[in-house]
Amino acid sequence: MFKSCDNLVIVQYLNLLNSKFWIICSENQVSVSVLIMNYDIKLLNVSKYYQMGNTTVKALEELSTEITHGEVVVVLGPSGSGKTTLLNLIGALENPTNGVIQIAEKDIAQIKRQKQFTYRRETIGFIFQTFNLFPTLSALENVQYVADLAKLRKSRNKAIEALKTVGLGERIRHFPHQLSGGEQQRVAIARALVKDAPIILADEPTGELDFKTGRQILSLLVEQKQSKKTILLVTHNREISRLAHRVIELQAGKIVSDGPPTDGTVSIDNLKW
Repeated sequence: MFKSCDNLVIVQYLNLLNSKFWIICSENQVSVSVLIMNYDIKLLNVSKYYQMGNTTVKALEELSTEITHGEVVVVLGPSGSGKTTLLNLIGALENPTNGVIQIAEKDIAQIKRQKQFTYRRETIGFIFQTFNLFPTLSALENVQYVADLAKLRKSRNKAIEALKTVGLGERIRHFPHQLSGGEQQRVAIARALVKDAPIILADEPTGELDFKTGRQILSLLVEQKQSKKTILLVTHNREISRLAHRVIELQAGKIVSDGPPTDGTVSIDNLKW
């Protein structure tokens, strides 16, 4: 693997499986030191205001909460409550007006734009209600595009494996218009999974799907907790919130409740809506 090696020289750094691997050479021996990364999410007094002419719209106001790495959290609330804004801030698609957003002990609102891009590329997997697939790219090309952006080695092979994981191994060459809504959302999930990001942000992922397909999509998402990923799922559907470890309910940009589902966490098979 290495052509030469000086004593106690760190020769390579890898970021894999949500951990840091330091590969160290000492004389003729190679050792690997592993430091598990902590991707806790901490928000402190976070506000987001939009100026609409002479009117200030308070999308989020003085919001504080913590989400432990590996939790499955549903953000619940009606339209206009600030759910999507919260995901956008955690995903560094927008910056807060005030407050601190700390991911892995770094305030992502204070880092430079290029580093925010790197943060999104390496740390966040996005799943949108409207899928956001490139219409002129096949399912495989849509997923591989993200793998290439993340600078993954063997990106094509990893894209194929991600599509197989979501049950689309036989549909990799189909274009979005040749896929059903549920299949398009599976491509979107494969795109989020392919780079093995530790945090997945899902904005109303079942909003445009029928009940049966919606349950399949939710099942795929909840399975990711086995990989110690943090799942933040936005929905207005209270029934879906029963899947979560924890439910953060928003109204008018403020947290009105935060805790486990009222009747406890249930399995996918017990959902009805």
